[in-house]
Amino acid sequence: MNGAESLVHTLLKSGIDTCFANPGTSEMHFVSALDRIPGMRCVLALAETVVTGAADGYARMADRPAATLLHCGPGLANGLANLHNARRANSSIVNIVGDQATHHRPLDAPLTADTEGWARPVSGWTRTSSTAETIGRDAAAAVQAARTAPGQIATLIAPSDTCWNPDGVVADALDVPPAATVDEGVLSAVARILRTGESAVLFMANDALREAPLAVAGRIAQKTGARLMAPTSNRRIERGAGRVPVARLPYAIEPALAALKGTKHLILVGSKAPVGFFAYPDKPALLYPEDCQIHVLSRPEQDQGDALARLADMLAAHEAAPVAERVIVEPARGTVTSEAVAQTVTALLPDNAIVIDESVSFGRAFYPGTVNAAPHDWLQITGGAIGNGLPLATGAAIGAPGRRVVSLQADGSAMYSLQSLWTQAREQLDVTTVILANRKYAILIGELAGVGAEAGKTAMNMLDLTRPTLDWVKLANGMGVEAAQAQNMEQFADLLVAANKRKGPFVIELVI
Repeated sequence: MNGAESLVHTLLKSGIDTCFANPGTSEMHFVSALDRIPGMRCVLALAETVVTGAADGYARMADRPAATLLHCGPGLANGLANLHNARRANSSIVNIVGDQATHHRPLDAPLTADTEGWARPVSGWTRTSSTAETIGRDAAAAVQAARTAPGQIATLIAPSDTCWNPDGVVADALDVPPAATVDEGVLSAVARILRTGESAVLFMANDALREAPLAVAGRIAQKTGARLMAPTSNRRIERGAGRVPVARLPYAIEPALAALKGTKHLILVGSKAPVGFFAYPDKPALLYPEDCQIHVLSRPEQDQGDALARLADMLAAHEAAPVAERVIVEPARGTVTSEAVAQTVTALLPDNAIVIDESVSFGRAFYPGTVNAAPHDWLQITGGAIGNGLPLATGAAIGAPGRRVVSLQADGSAMYSLQSLWTQAREQLDVTTVILANRKYAILIGELAGVGAEAGKTAMNMLDLTRPTLDWVKLANGMGVEAAQAQNMEQFADLLVAANKRKGPFVIELVI
């Protein structure tokens, strides 16, 4: 058994059965081993940013990591933007990155790079294997690290000779430590604060936004009058009919400050205290009142559900909170607006769908406007590195088979990872992509004003996506995906119904 074979066997024994890949020469022995070892689903992507973003989407929906297969340092570098997003989402990913053979590395061949140096900023765990005998053991440690709460990226760098040399050893899966629990004294302190009746917000992220913890948080809110709120960007929120609704903190500084105005106690549940996405002249960086006290109920690596359940028991919070009701609405008609799209999505979203939100500027009404839709999961870009939506949808569809994915996607961001559509076509994934075609980087037009910069002809030209205008029907068709254009809400509704009923991917270009 060579090192590559021991690596594949160890990944399988550790529960990794999906690999998103864009391999090169240094990874050919790994690729060859996959022919001889059954059990690994290999998903080819045409760009590394799709590989890493799809692994992020898979982890968010499957609740376990996939592997990526990346070609040397530059291949890793091509995927770094979506690894940045995955790190912000606390997603579990095991990167397998090929490298020069150990004896070839000193020759400084063209692809030689500081692969570990590039990996560390986005990885919670990084290691370079040294021999075929130890690469299996290293792989088991990588999976253990990736699965450690709250989830992290583990990057294993595999010099090619550690894969082709003999004497590979398959390692057993390593136990994953359970998430730490919150100290009783912390719970007591938070309970005392909530009993005062002063204005409080439970600011929740990570697994606190799943259905069961949200229900418990709702009971606490019913008992104490505290409000529930989530950060602007989140890895996964289980919402819609039958679930306790949670508001998100607005993106812009002024609305965010207004949302938390008067709050005396901000209680962090698996989250960080909110700060502005960027610095702006003469605007605050902290998004909560100056006299607001910050309290940590649970850190991201701790068990959010356990902390909320024990806090609810301590408060005798037994009364269930109101849940969102399924409201039957008609699809919107006429002009395309953010509110109209939200209404139509509410009307037509399939049960247990997965919504991917990289709508950026146009989608400000989407989240609040879909609270009464059928039960669904809401996934977002988390790190601000655009180009996450299409890969996220690709991985989510593989991580949660049988559920329709509806991807609400800004057109400028989509061009960063257009190749995702090819993978969706090849794998016949049930993804409906709605391209919000406003033909510009609209978010940046707002940011020009936000930072107080002047906008002349040259500046506006850099934010414009015309001359030529992107043709998303042709672009999708070129990737093997059927597509159609909608110019009003009636056309959009008809296409959304048809797309969600079919098998496989479909793209709707919604002209704004």
